Order: sequence, then structure tokens, then C-alpha cells
Amino acid sequence: MSFPDNSFDAVYAIEATVHAPRLDGVYGEIFRVLKPGGVFGVYEWLMTDDYDNDNVEHRDIRLGIELGNGISNMCKISEGLEAMKTVGFEILEHEDLAVRDDPLPWYWPLSGEMKYLQTWGDLFTILRMTHTARFFLHGFTGILEKVGLAPAGTRKTADALGTGGDCLVAGARANLFTPMYLMVGRKPAN
Repeated sequence: MSFPDNSFDAVYAIEATVHAPRLDGVYGEIFRVLKPGGVFGVYEWLMTDDYDNDNVEHRDIRLGIELGNGISNMCKISEGLEAMKTVGFEILEHEDLAVRDDPLPWYWPLSGEMKYLQTWGDLFTILRMTHTARFFLHGFTGILEKVGLAPAGTRKTADALGTGGDCLVAGARANLFTPMYLMVGRKPAN
């Protein structure tokens, strides 16, 4: 980052640092630009500690999330916390906000399941994520691509996004993934 050392009182990141190739790299830059005693809060996408990279199903879910969301490599909660500590942050708070009690899971708009319908406004949100609707919409984008009304790769992009959405839901249901891991750290005052 092109900011001088010790220039910010506080820094926050919401669902952004997951796109960095390495968390310790981006967290290290944040640490550098924070003033001593400054606070960094991050809302991070992480694999839970239930994730097992040797389990093919787990790995397929992670790779699908990465493909569909432009992520180079998601790590586990323990690795995210370790990255914060490695660069020098004192951890003040950390919590998986996705496991809090809520009448609906965070992933309901991606699930394509009518059981989550609460209002008429939810109908389009849910319908467009059903496999039937996606089949027709992705087919339509393929036709638009073939006749030159959509750029090459439009269908492939739609398919990758669909895979990403499916894997987000599968990862959440299997408690392998959280898009809401809150970590708050302080740069030591001295």
C-alpha cells in the first residue's frame, strides 16, 4: 500500500482480504500503516477448522468457492488467526458470526430453496438460484454468446458463478466454510 508507516488510527476490511494471495502479506501491510495502539477489524472468508484438505469432498467445495468468487487460496480459521499474530497483532476478539442463532441461515438467498421464502420479494431471489432457472439462464447466455450479443466466455463465467454459489451453500451446511469470521486486533502501543 502506498501509505506511510503509522498513518492510520484504525483499519477495517470487509470480505476483501480473502482475495490476497497470502493473509500474512496483506495483514502485514495493514499492521505497517496502523499507528501504535491502532485497531484492525476484519470480516473474513475462511474455511472452518472442520475443513480437511485431505478429504476430496471438502477440497472440491473449497476449490468451487475459490473458482466462483475469484479467490486464490482460502485458509482455515486457525491460519487466519495465526496470520494476525505472526505480523504482530494482539487479538482482541474473534468469532464466527455465521454460527449465531438466526431464524434463517446466511446462505438462504443462494440455496434456491422455497422453504426460505418469507415475502413476495424473496420469490425472485430464490427462483433465480434454482437449478432449473440456472439451466435456462445459462443456456440463454450461451445462445447470446453464439450469436455475438454476449462476449465469449459469458456462459463459462455464469457456470463458474453457479458452482461458486452451490459450493458456498454446501460448505456452510457441512460447517466447512464461513463468510463471516470476525477478527479484531490491536497493534502494540510500543
